[in-house]
Amino acid sequence: MSTEQYDPVAYGQELAAISHHQTEATNARFMVFQALAAVGIGHEQADDIVAALEAGAVAGAHTWISESSPPHGAEPRFEDGWFAGVRDVASHLRRIADTTATTGRGRAASSAMLLAHLQQPASPAPQEGPVENPVEDPAPALDAKDVLTAAERFPWALAAPGTRHWPDGEFLDVALSVVRTEERQGYIERLAAFVEQHRNRLEELLRAYGPGSRPASHGRYALIGQPETLVILERMEANPFGLRSEWEKELETVFLDDLEFAWGPRIRLSR
Repeated sequence: MSTEQYDPVAYGQELAAISHHQTEATNARFMVFQALAAVGIGHEQADDIVAALEAGAVAGAHTWISESSPPHGAEPRFEDGWFAGVRDVASHLRRIADTTATTGRGRAASSAMLLAHLQQPASPAPQEGPVENPVEDPAPALDAKDVLTAAERFPWALAAPGTRHWPDGEFLDVALSVVRTEERQGYIERLAAFVEQHRNRLEELLRAYGPGSRPASHGRYALIGQPETLVILERMEANPFGLRSEWEKELETVFLDDLEFAWGPRIRLSR
């Protein structure tokens, strides 16, 4: 067992490094899908190729962990604990490799959709001139306080108030910014329907990754159990491309990556 003290600065640097690698991997995967499409490889085959590469990378980590050894001269009890930990980590990595090799369907198609969206010509700037009879926006901007109040109606999906991290309001602001104009009218009712529809899934998410869970004890998954996270998850399902695009402009992606990993959305934009 390590006797090193927890260093929040060092751990923050580690999270930043991991976030960088995740971002680079997302960009590289996008380029690979483009290259495969350019030579006539279909979406399903492209998904299989990339999944095999990523599973192989996890398998390489499995080999590295499995072949590691405790410090020379360590006591027998320390060695026993070392090897038990290695077996646990290696088994988890094997399961990740298995899952990685058999999932990921739709990523090539999603990349193609995103590329097509990015390649759309920009709309011409409107000509300046007097505006006659301006039409009032039928769906005004959403009020963050009203949305949070609605989210608080589902305590079974939220951590106890005393255990919440209460992240900065920017998380909610980004999520609400990708609620389309036509979705604003009745959005609170839409959010409530989403939460009720996914009640079992949300309860399991809170149990497995929320405050007090083993993953959360390492400083990750800080958003899980927060009221604003219900909005983020709803947007992750309804407008994943818009959410990630705005998030990457304003916030650290590691928070969204963690949440996406734990939730497992129908369109995953990170690994």
